[in-house]
Amino acid sequence: MVNYEEMLNIPPYSLDRNKKHEFLTEQLSILTRHHYDNCPEYRKIIDAFSFDVNCIKSYYDIPFLPVRLFKEYDLLSVPRGNIIKTMMSSGTTGQKVSKIYLDKETSLNQTKTLVKIVSSYIGAKRLPMIVIDTSAVLKDRNMFSARGAGILGFSVFARDRIFVLDENMDLNIDGMVQFLRKYEGEDILLFGFTYMIWQHFYNKLKELDFSLDLSRGIMMHGGGWKKLQEQAISPAGFKEALHQICGINRVYDYYGMVEQTGTVYIECECGHLHSSIFSDVIIRRSSDFGIADFGEKGIVEVVSILPVSYPGHVLLTEDEGIIIGEDNCACGRKGKYFKITGRIKNAEIRGCSDTYADRFK
Repeated sequence: MVNYEEMLNIPPYSLDRNKKHEFLTEQLSILTRHHYDNCPEYRKIIDAFSFDVNCIKSYYDIPFLPVRLFKEYDLLSVPRGNIIKTMMSSGTTGQKVSKIYLDKETSLNQTKTLVKIVSSYIGAKRLPMIVIDTSAVLKDRNMFSARGAGILGFSVFARDRIFVLDENMDLNIDGMVQFLRKYEGEDILLFGFTYMIWQHFYNKLKELDFSLDLSRGIMMHGGGWKKLQEQAISPAGFKEALHQICGINRVYDYYGMVEQTGTVYIECECGHLHSSIFSDVIIRRSSDFGIADFGEKGIVEVVSILPVSYPGHVLLTEDEGIIIGEDNCACGRKGKYFKITGRIKNAEIRGCSDTYADRFK
């Protein structure tokens, strides 16, 4: 099986194109054989493609699973008794949700990998953390899906934590001010989902004409761009508005999904999402699922070396994107860098922030 401890010693953005291709092909070949041997449903799918799991020359050739398949089937590659956690994707009322089954090994490796990736941006030191959400999201099992998983995942970087929204989504300004006074002069980590940050943090501060000093802040946010795009708010406009209201300069968007928790794609200082050595993106043409050229829009495929307990290592998403380049971003990180342009036509809305927005708009 994949030696994760050894791989975690490799800097997450250190391998160039050829070395990363060799590395991922080796690791994903191991995972493909594992899932083929241990997940009957996965074996049937692979056999239907007449694909030889013992002769994989490139991870680009491994058949992908549509993410929607996890809404229809329970897919496990370990005994059900080994499962310690079941993660669910977000969905609006009446929609089916994906169920992702994690054993101890997979869950632990997801956490370790997330720490490795995020630490390369914010450092290894744990920070005081402001969660722009309600603590109820961790108590309500119906809400504990991608949204709760995101909060818990990023909470490993916190040495102290405050939720600044109550159950009615009202902003607790007094509590936040006291928290900032307590940690005056220190870096502060802020985490939330994009639309919620805009709607209940930025808009509330603007309404009250209240400024905060978050010049030492580092904000990680994800999802929810659909609603902001409808309001003609661009990523650059989002950052500038936050800077104006609270002086924050370090704002990082990220792209990720519950089906591949741990292998997040974080925005760099140049505004590009980056793939680490633990994962990659492939853009496929909707016409024939062939590999799109750099700069050509298509459907986003994501690969990850983390899923052991379920066959989620090679997935076709319902998102569209464009690969901008590889190994030559001005930020210095190696690997592909890309942008997400939206959802494919007729795809279900599944983002946790967008789903939230539909409930509270």
